[in-house]
Amino acid sequence: MDLVRHPFHHQLLLFSLISLSYVSGTQFSLPRLGALRRTIRNKLDIESISSLSKDFKTFFYSQTLDHFNYKPESFTSFQQRYVINSKYWGGANTSSPILVYFGAEESLDYDLSGIGFLTDNAPRFKALLVYIEHRFYGKSIPCGSREAALRNASIRGYFTSAQAIADYAAVILHIKKTFFAKNSPVIVIGGSYGGMLAAWFRLKYPHVALGALASSAPILYFDELAPHVGYYAIVTKDFKETSESCYETIRKSWDEIDKVASKSNGLSILSMKFKTCEKLKRSFDLKDFLDSIYSEVAQYDHPPSYPLNIICRGIDGAPKGTDILGRIFAGVVAYMGNNSCYDMNEFNRPNDETYIGWRWQTCSEMVMPIGHENNDSMFPPSPFNLTKFIRKCKSLFGVRPRPHWVTTYYGGHDLKLILHRFASNIIFSNGLRDPYSSGGVLENISDSVVAVYTVNGSHCLDILPEKKSDPVWLIKQRKTEVGIIESWISKYYTDLIMFRDRTRVSL
Repeated sequence: MDLVRHPFHHQLLLFSLISLSYVSGTQFSLPRLGALRRTIRNKLDIESISSLSKDFKTFFYSQTLDHFNYKPESFTSFQQRYVINSKYWGGANTSSPILVYFGAEESLDYDLSGIGFLTDNAPRFKALLVYIEHRFYGKSIPCGSREAALRNASIRGYFTSAQAIADYAAVILHIKKTFFAKNSPVIVIGGSYGGMLAAWFRLKYPHVALGALASSAPILYFDELAPHVGYYAIVTKDFKETSESCYETIRKSWDEIDKVASKSNGLSILSMKFKTCEKLKRSFDLKDFLDSIYSEVAQYDHPPSYPLNIICRGIDGAPKGTDILGRIFAGVVAYMGNNSCYDMNEFNRPNDETYIGWRWQTCSEMVMPIGHENNDSMFPPSPFNLTKFIRKCKSLFGVRPRPHWVTTYYGGHDLKLILHRFASNIIFSNGLRDPYSSGGVLENISDSVVAVYTVNGSHCLDILPEKKSDPVWLIKQRKTEVGIIESWISKYYTDLIMFRDRTRVSL
C-alpha cells in the first residue's frame, strides 16, 4: 500500500474537485447535511473547544481498517479519536447508562461544544458521556493524512457508513470493558447524517446499544423513497410562510440574473452588484451561492435569531425603489454581514474536509436525489439527473455511485411493515420546517420506534444546547425524548434484575 504523501496528487485532487464544480453546468450543489450550521462551525475556535472543560478527556483507539475482510491489509490499524466525560457518571456498580454521540462528516471538535443534549442530560441520567469521531474526519484519518487516504483508491474504499458504525461498536465495547461497565445500557445519539448512523446502528448492533435518538435523520431520502423535490418544496414553503413578498422577490430574481448576464458586460455588472471577491465567470456561480444561502437559512432556522427572518427582513426592508437584485443583495448582507466582498465558493470549498469527505461519500453510497423542478418552487428548474451525477463521480473518483445500496444494506422500503415487529427503541426526531424532514420518519412505526416532531422545529434543534430563550414547543420535544429514553432504561433495569434472578435459580 502507498502510504506516502504526494503533494502533487493532493493538488490534483483539489484541482479535480474545483473543475468538477465548474463543469457541473446547471446542477446546483446538494444541500449540506450536518447537525451544526456552517456559519456556527466557522465561529467555533477549535483550540478553545479542545480546552472547553477539563472534564472532557481525549483518547485514541487502535481501530481496524477493514472490519469485513481477512486480507493482510484489512488488519492495518489507525488511531480513532474519542472523548469521554465522566463527571456525572454514577459508576459501573450502579449500571449507570452511557450516552454515546456519533460524530459525522466533520471534526469531533465542533460537537463537544455545539451538541448539548448529552451534557444537558448527564446529571439526570448519571451518565458517562462518549463522543466518537467518524473515520476519515478530524484526527481519525487512516494512513496519516486525509490527502493520502483520499487519493488512494484502495484506502478510500474503506470510507463507508458500514465501516463507520462497526468502528463505533468496537470503541463502545472497548470503553465498556475498560470501565467494567458490562451492564451499563448504551444510548446512541446522532444528528443529520449522524442521526442516520444512530438509527442504523440500533438496527445492526442491538446487542451494543439499547436505543437510539436519531435527530433530523433523512433515512428515506434514498432510492426514490422520498420525492426529489421534497427538500426544496419545504424551503419554498418556509420562505412563503415567512414573507410572501420575500418569496416573490427570490422567485423573480433568477430570470433577472439571466437577463443581466446576457448583456455584453453582464457578468461584470453582477460581480459589482453582489461584491464578489472574484469576477464571475458565469452567472450560475452566483445562483448556486444564493441557492445555498436560502437552503441554509431554512434548514437551520433556529430560535431566537431565526436567520430566515433576517434574510427576508433584509430583502423586504431595502430602500424604496431598490430593484430586484438590489433587494436580493440586501438579504445577503443582512445574513452574512456587510463584508468587503463575498466569496462565491463560500459553500463549496474544495480544501474543506467536510466538502472533500462528503463528496466521496455521496459519490459512493450516500446518493440523495435532491432537485427542484416543480412549478410552485421559488427556485429555477434543476431536476436531479442520476446519469450526470454518475458521470461526475466517475470523472472524479473513477467509481460508479451505488444509489440502491443504502436501502439494500439498511432497509427503507416498506419501513413500517418491516420494522414494526423487528425494530425497537428508536426515536426519530424532526422539525417540520427543516427541509430534510421530507426524508424523515414522521409517524410512529411501533410503540418503541417513534416519531417525535415539532411543527416549528428546524434541523437537529433538539440536540443543541438548552437556552433560556428556548420556545415552549422545543422544551416539550426534548422532555418527551428524555422521557422515552428513561422508559427504555427503566425496562432494561427490570429485565436485568429478572434475568439475574433466573440465572441464580438455575444455578
